[in-house]
Amino acid sequence: MTVESTAARKPRRSSGTKRAAGAASAAKTAAATAQNAEPQLVQLLTPEGDRVETADNAEFRSFVEDITTEDLRGLYRDMVLTRRFDGEATSLQRQGELGLWASLLGQEAAQIGSGRALNDDDYAFPTYREHGVAWCRGVDPTNLLGMFRGVNHGGWDPNTNNFHLYTIVIGSQTLHATGYAMGVAKDGADSAVIAYFGDGASSQGDVAEAFTFSAVYNSPVVFFCQNNQWAISEPTERQMRVPLYQRAQGFGFPGVRVDGNDVLACLAVTRWALDRARRGEGPTLVEAFTYRMGAHTTSDDPTKYRRDEETQAWEAKDPILRLKAHLVATGGADEAFFEGLEAESEALGKRVREVVRAMPDPDTMAIFENVYADGHALVDEERAQFAAYLASFEEGH
Repeated sequence: MTVESTAARKPRRSSGTKRAAGAASAAKTAAATAQNAEPQLVQLLTPEGDRVETADNAEFRSFVEDITTEDLRGLYRDMVLTRRFDGEATSLQRQGELGLWASLLGQEAAQIGSGRALNDDDYAFPTYREHGVAWCRGVDPTNLLGMFRGVNHGGWDPNTNNFHLYTIVIGSQTLHATGYAMGVAKDGADSAVIAYFGDGASSQGDVAEAFTFSAVYNSPVVFFCQNNQWAISEPTERQMRVPLYQRAQGFGFPGVRVDGNDVLACLAVTRWALDRARRGEGPTLVEAFTYRMGAHTTSDDPTKYRRDEETQAWEAKDPILRLKAHLVATGGADEAFFEGLEAESEALGKRVREVVRAMPDPDTMAIFENVYADGHALVDEERAQFAAYLASFEEGH
């Protein structure tokens, strides 16, 4: 089983300088060994679309034994439509219809696989890039665009779909998820929580605090880290000395690395981790090893800091092409299926364009609403001042 657990610790005894020097040398050797060791990776589909069945992934395979060919077609549809929506949003931003957009290009398998592993009563805490998870939770994709257009603060009720509003502050949602999971445990509910974050966020103090609290309180939470190799322009090797999933060891819960471009493996590993949480076995860190094929956001230019050869190498591992190859090779989908999906994709793109351009501008004075439950003299004063300022334009001053 590809899981890193906390090793048993023995009491340390004081010793002389010679023994201390020996211990220091051993520690350096162990650190070097850990750093140079090849990380274990859970994979169920190769980049060529072939199934992988080994003794190492047997436990995880058991969590997707129920997946039918129809289910695989459904996962493929999810990824294709999510990518089309994402591409449409990027184009809309370039056309001036959105202020900003954070693309998920290349990370579809990690998001769809983990999103489809959730039960209806599970709760997800996203960052600002989990468009595929939102799709799985039944959030209308056009609702995701209101915030990026600047017409609302989110556009959906988190409790309707058990999908929290997007979090812009890096890493803070892991604390929110941990607190929510602690509440779930106290309520005795048979559900789990999942928190999404990236490799860059894993360096934030909020994430370390979330790990600590979740471990101490044995919270039913899965920390799902999409390691897309780049924290904006900072590569992972400048952020950590060991594989990311091994960080869980220091906090006392298991970590596992999964092929983040393998939707079947992401589904299996997330189901496994959620099952642990529901059975009262506490948190799990899942590192989805993937790649951000596009820019960090539309304000970023990745050509300034990464090589084309690197991007091209990851293009060969494309999550959508991988599952398509498997479906074609096994006779799981024919040309009519792919043509129908292309037509559905076009219809989605058209609807996204129309809905975004028809979004009404927000009431300018709404910024003062819901600040205090019963009103406040200072807010009333600021409201009056701002109203007078706006009126001055109408009066031609």
